Amino acid sequence: MNDALDALLLARWQFGLTTIYHFLFVPITIGMASTVAIFQTAWFRTGKVHYLQLTHFFGKIFLINFAMGVVTGIVQEFQFGMNWSDYSRFVGDVFGAPLALEGLAAFFLEATFIGLWIFGWSRLPRGVHLATIWATAVGTILSAYFIIAANAFMQWPVGFTLNDARGRAELTDIWALLTNKVALAAFPHTLVACFMVAAGLVITIAAWHLSRGRNLDTMRPALKFGLWTMVVAGVLTVITGDQLGLVMVETQPMKMAAAEALYHTATGADASFSIFTWGTPDGVHELFSIRIPYLLSLLSTHSLDGTVEGINQLQAQYVQLYGPGDYTPVIWVTYWAFRWMIGLGALHVLVAVVGLWVTRKGRLPKQRWVWKVAIWAFPLSLGAMIMGWIFTEMGRQPWIVFSLMKTSNGVSPGVTGLTVLISLIAFTLIYGILAVVEFRLVKRAAQKGPDPVEDHQDESGEVAPLTTVY
Repeated sequence: MNDALDALLLARWQFGLTTIYHFLFVPITIGMASTVAIFQTAWFRTGKVHYLQLTHFFGKIFLINFAMGVVTGIVQEFQFGMNWSDYSRFVGDVFGAPLALEGLAAFFLEATFIGLWIFGWSRLPRGVHLATIWATAVGTILSAYFIIAANAFMQWPVGFTLNDARGRAELTDIWALLTNKVALAAFPHTLVACFMVAAGLVITIAAWHLSRGRNLDTMRPALKFGLWTMVVAGVLTVITGDQLGLVMVETQPMKMAAAEALYHTATGADASFSIFTWGTPDGVHELFSIRIPYLLSLLSTHSLDGTVEGINQLQAQYVQLYGPGDYTPVIWVTYWAFRWMIGLGALHVLVAVVGLWVTRKGRLPKQRWVWKVAIWAFPLSLGAMIMGWIFTEMGRQPWIVFSLMKTSNGVSPGVTGLTVLISLIAFTLIYGILAVVEFRLVKRAAQKGPDPVEDHQDESGEVAPLTTVY
């Protein structure tokens, strides 16, 4: 019973579940804001009605998702004071700076310009109104960067000094914090992955309508936009992921070793990448494996004869550096999260490539299974991002701040396991209800489709505010 009510374990579960739940909305919000801005720009430049309809249509979905993301994000940040007070005391001076900047970007920049965009359709000049949605998109991107900068400190702490007397890390160089090499590498990778998720949502919605022969004039260009965005963003995700991998090897070699379940240092052909491995948890006996020679060396060092450090050797180094303890992450989680991240993302890109081929020259496939694949493929890229986030956080363990504080030392000392369990159950139930509400709202808006163009105009012919459209 005591193990079941372990405050540390339950606090980790609660933070993990709320973070993943919040993360369901984040990539859609970031990607959809830019998508809506692109559609409105296309209408501004061409005057074509279907771009205006797509702007309003996907604008509804963006706003629904944005509202849910704000609510879940606020709850997530409360946990730093509730369950992780020792962590907050230790890094609050450093961690609070990018979070404050994120709050300014999200709640002032984004909220202000979203309001101007919603109510400014018939009140602002078209160019100024277009600028408001682009400002909103920039705000979502800035918000993402500041969050990534905060997380990067947990991966590779810089820009601080340790105050031994007060027992805390104190910010000394905010520029070093904001230009952390991990943040600079993780940000573009995360951003283009968000565009993949948004593209997947556009593809799914457009395919649903086209499979039923509805709204052909608007959904044909929407589908083509989603397919091309998925392919381009997928390629960029691979490129940026490669750069992030190099930084990860430099800053957290244990994470790369755990991603491959590489227990012993390997060089060249021995530093292979396993597509699938079945063996004992300690890595002593490998029963079955499908491997690509040299690939792990190439990914880790950009060299075919590069050396990749193993878990056992790194564990020995960390014991010398940080004292006795187990510095190995949960290998099966990091190993499979890394592969699911790659596999799900690659599969969604493959779906998009096939989609471009079967819809070339304006064709619409008659086979229903083709449309079903396009519709049900949406979770692929979103799942890939979630797996990537799990890999990033679980691969850092047992550290909550790498090399400075272990996760076990960050939990609130006065919070009991029972207290955390009660809040975990309560939040899970509330989030479950919110998930149903979100799904139904988005589903209803998506299935309704774009409104007729006359519904977007008032009696003078001006474009009506979104409040009347919604």
